[in-house]
Amino acid sequence: MEESLEEVVEKIKHGTADLTPEEDLLDKLKTSTEEGRPLRVKLGVDPSSSDLTLGHAVVLRKLRQLQDLGHLAVMVVGDFTRRIGDPSGRSTTRKIMGAKEIEQNMKDYERQVFRILDPERTEFRYNSEWLGKLTFEDIIELTSKYTVARMLERDDFSKRYSQNKPISILEFLYPLAQAYDSVAVDADIELGGSDQRFNLIVGRQIQREFDQEPQLVMTVPLLTGTDGSRAMSQTRGNYIGVNEAPEKMFGKLMSLSDETMPEYFELLTDMSFEDLEDLHPKKKKKKLAFQIVKSIYSEVEAEHAQEEFERVFEDNLKPKDIEEVHVPADEIKDDGSIWILNLLEISGFVSSRSEARRLIDQGGVRLGDEPVNTVDFDPVLEGPVVLQVGKKKFARMVPETD
Repeated sequence: MEESLEEVVEKIKHGTADLTPEEDLLDKLKTSTEEGRPLRVKLGVDPSSSDLTLGHAVVLRKLRQLQDLGHLAVMVVGDFTRRIGDPSGRSTTRKIMGAKEIEQNMKDYERQVFRILDPERTEFRYNSEWLGKLTFEDIIELTSKYTVARMLERDDFSKRYSQNKPISILEFLYPLAQAYDSVAVDADIELGGSDQRFNLIVGRQIQREFDQEPQLVMTVPLLTGTDGSRAMSQTRGNYIGVNEAPEKMFGKLMSLSDETMPEYFELLTDMSFEDLEDLHPKKKKKKLAFQIVKSIYSEVEAEHAQEEFERVFEDNLKPKDIEEVHVPADEIKDDGSIWILNLLEISGFVSSRSEARRLIDQGGVRLGDEPVNTVDFDPVLEGPVVLQVGKKKFARMVPETD
């Protein structure tokens, strides 16, 4: 039986942080149905990096849900704004990016984003297309459509203003430029993280000023990172990458705290955490990891990732697929040996020799099938040998020859 529009609204609302204004969603869906026109759902894309995390996947899943309902994803790449650097909330501007670097980042971005989005219902637009054509007169007119008082309602602006910290005019222009993007693509809905709510609401006002129907602002929660306390971020290192191998992704998800699981179920799967309440926490986590890997890759990849996890961490066997690391010939002594601390550094599993010493002292290093008990150890590399650090890290160390 076909769902009613009211049921579709409830489905879309699930997993959102905010809808502004909420009543607009039903109205826009009705108009879309009556006119036979898909809604244009805008999502801003920062071209600074091509690496996506499961934090990005939250908003992309919501966008895919809207695509599956027949609507169009409009990905607005901020190439113009990124080329001039964005000082917002920073003491210095970010490094200016060139067009070639942005282009390469976006190629990598598209490869990852289409693991979640439907390419047939996705439109990519670059804001240099319209922002690059604005004259100074156009910019003056744009700035006249929003007040300083309203701009100071943004949390970071108001805090800095009350503390007599400087705010450049350029910083005020960024929300206006993002808002003008909504005008240029005639957005019906704009999606973003909950931290972007202010900028998205500016878009509603600017659209009114250009005689457009204001966009509905839809935000999603910021996903908690693997540390269980702060929002997922590459800078903080508490992230799981969309581009990470299925086995690695599965393993990281299995290391999440039990307290974090309900949030991941709600934001990254179609399963209900409550329906699994009778299961042991570890089995719940396996279901979570399986569903997320399946959604990013495939069911086959998810099955393989789970098998590898169980093989390594439950059956205490080595992984089937171990990454090879080449040991440079100039690091190997004439007799074919190498100091164990040097070998550990080359593996990339330690950040310093002091960390390597500590791991050896704790019994956390094995070479081949033998534990390494002392730092005074120079193994002879007669061929490839498996180095294990802790329970999770394996590498096949391959000696190079001159």
